[in-house]
This record gives sequence, structure tokens and C-alpha cells, in this order.
Amino acid sequence: MPTLEELDGRSLADYATDVLRDRLIVLDIPPGTPINDDLIGKELGIGRTPVREAIKRLESEHLVSVYARRGTFASTVDITDLVEISEIRARLEPLAAARAARFATPEQQARLAELLEALRAADLGHTHTRELMRHDLDVHRAIYAASGNAHLQNVLITYDNLATRIWCLVIGRMPHVEDHVGEHVALLEAVLDGRADDAERIAREHVDGFEHAVRAVI
Repeated sequence: MPTLEELDGRSLADYATDVLRDRLIVLDIPPGTPINDDLIGKELGIGRTPVREAIKRLESEHLVSVYARRGTFASTVDITDLVEISEIRARLEPLAAARAARFATPEQQARLAELLEALRAADLGHTHTRELMRHDLDVHRAIYAASGNAHLQNVLITYDNLATRIWCLVIGRMPHVEDHVGEHVALLEAVLDGRADDAERIAREHVDGFEHAVRAVI
């Protein structure tokens, strides 16, 4: 059974969803791997019911695929989806960044400032790839939350998760990953300064740069 600290106010289904989502996004559960709800429940110390609820949620996020009479599997990663995913993100990421610059609450600004200081303090050139990815996910999630639009936030989380899975698939062949993550410094500065137009521009360039970097190695 997870501790109260591990749950952090979440339901068991929320906890299972978060754990599985993270593993699926960074490919700790490789694409195509069978997902056994009973084994996962035993590993996490919870029953099968919350695990099944988590699987339903993750299926709606396109992270797992459920087949009748075959079972549940980690969704495959199709590089050809990159163009369509990037098209959506190129429109919506700038919108979220601009809205965050305008509407972030004091608490959200404090979180963004915390992430900015962490990036400034980090030696990104000597940071493990997994930690770089965590910086990337944390910044995007914080900006989505600060946008003040829950529907926009949910859509962007879904597509950023899918983009991150593609990134994980090719990251070993991508040079200068730290530069991509380092671009968040200018983005966070613009958001915190309330420079909505700059935040919008930087977010768009960031998404475009990601697509070009991935396409260069596939």
C-alpha cells in the first residue's frame, strides 16, 4: 500500500495513473509491452480496480492500447505521428505561454520561478538525459497550469506526452539535448516578466526546433 506521502492527496486510481503514465512516457515500459493489471497492482500495493481505472484513462491519452481477447499493451510509438503532433503543439503551446504570462497566479509564478532557478543552477551539459527530460516535462506542465484554461492544459499534456515518447525513442541520436532544454530559461523569463508576445514567440520556436531536431535524426 502506498504511503500517505506517496499518495499526496491523490486517490489510488490517480496514483496508479501517474506512476504508469510516467513509465509509459519515458519508455520505461517499452512500446508494445503487455500490461498486466494484477501484477501492477501487486507491485504498487493496490488492488486491481484502481489499476483498471488508470488503464482506462491512459487509453484515452493514447498511451495504452486495449484489444479484445488479446489484452492491454503499451501503445506503439509511430515517428510518422510527429508532424501531426507538432502541428497541434505549434498552435497551442504559444497560446498557453502567452496566457501564462498574462494570467499566472502568484502561486503559479512562484512555481515557475522555482523551475527557472533550478535550470539556471543546473549544469545542463553534464546532466543525465533522464533529468533533462524531467526538467522539460516540469516546465511544460507548469506553463500549461498557469495558462488558466483547464481544457487547453489537458489537451497540451496529452500531446506533449506523445511528443516526449517520440523524443525518448531517438534521444540517443540527438546532439545537444541540453540546448533544447536550456531554451526554457528564456521562455520562463518571458512568462514571469509578463511579456506575452515574447513568450508566445519563444514557445513556437521551441516546438518547431524540437520537430526539426527529431526529423534530422530519423
